[in-house]
Amino acid sequence: MQLIEKLSILADAAKYDASCASSGAPKRSSRGQDGIGSTNGMGICHSYTPDGRCVSLLKVLLTNFCLYDCQYCVNRRSSDVPRARFSPEEVVTLTLDFYRRNCVSGLFLSSGIIRSADYTMEQLNRVARLLREQHQFRGYIHLKTIPDADPLLIEEAGRYADRLSVNIELPTEASLQTLAPEKNVKSIKQAMNTIYTGQRTVENEPRAPRFTPAGQSTQMIVGADATDDSVILHSAQSLYGDFKLKRVYYSAFSPIPDSPSSVPLAAPPLMREHRLYQADFLLRSYGYTAGELLGGPGNLALDIDPKLAWALDNRDVFPLDLNRAEPALIARIPGIGIRTTQRLIELRRERRIRFEDLTRLRCVLAKAKPFFITSDYHPRQAESTSLLLREQMRERPQPQQLGLWA
Repeated sequence: MQLIEKLSILADAAKYDASCASSGAPKRSSRGQDGIGSTNGMGICHSYTPDGRCVSLLKVLLTNFCLYDCQYCVNRRSSDVPRARFSPEEVVTLTLDFYRRNCVSGLFLSSGIIRSADYTMEQLNRVARLLREQHQFRGYIHLKTIPDADPLLIEEAGRYADRLSVNIELPTEASLQTLAPEKNVKSIKQAMNTIYTGQRTVENEPRAPRFTPAGQSTQMIVGADATDDSVILHSAQSLYGDFKLKRVYYSAFSPIPDSPSSVPLAAPPLMREHRLYQADFLLRSYGYTAGELLGGPGNLALDIDPKLAWALDNRDVFPLDLNRAEPALIARIPGIGIRTTQRLIELRRERRIRFEDLTRLRCVLAKAKPFFITSDYHPRQAESTSLLLREQMRERPQPQQLGLWA
């Protein structure tokens, strides 16, 4: 099979993995190729760093042959799809070729399980080792970790990769037993702990070799079974707390060719995935807990965002006096973000906050007005009932691609 044919199959097979990101990666010399290309070519995905830079990664599988028969996966053992396999040297050649053409600034590499977990992990490590040691590659590398692999192999991967990811896929042991019986939550979390331990070692020993400086991430599939958003968010909260993950990614289940009867025949609403990303952002950046966002079993509301939903459910907290309230509470006002909160705190050290200040700071006043008080503004009680506000602020379906709010 020609290299371009392999690339066509294995780049397409990699599109279902959403845990591809480069946030937190250190800047490196690109040896004369400082620009970052932008292309929609085969196997190229785009990610964004915390400072807003767009980075392009070659995103492929080493192979889509797999010993496992995960019911939600297009590359499962029983799936009738075209198969291909790269050698490590072929992945290295492709990466360097795309990099020299300024099409990518790094590599995202995953794989189906071939022969054994250890063998597969060795092959992934070989790609990274050849790039770093033989070709002195200074670009970004994200490797998918094979959970059942020897911890020493995972540690080796951490010395070459900027980021490692271990996909938990489903948040409960029961779900994995039903849809992915060859996997188990214990081995996945053991792999996460191996990575976390390696990161802690580097933190405590400044002279230790670099180890996954961009941290680790994972992916959870949404809508492949009956697991609700409450379970998903509580699981994500535990992963952030236990292993200090950089990100949990959420991937709406996509029906695959010849889907088995054990998985749904239709995809969940994409808005559900979007709401989970918004709720996850509140967990990571705003100090919310999963219990606050979803106090009991169930899913996040689809017609309003989680921050607004919490504010409407906690009307006794509002309206907040912006000249007196704690910063953490001000940041919970819908339409006011963390940066705006910081600017308001700085401003009120100089003088009292007025309504026009929020206009000048570009707050989303359509959302924020019922929830704050300033020296010259107080919301009218008749306009502040939760039912009325929900109807006024509920989002109507939009045909364009969804984006995260600030």
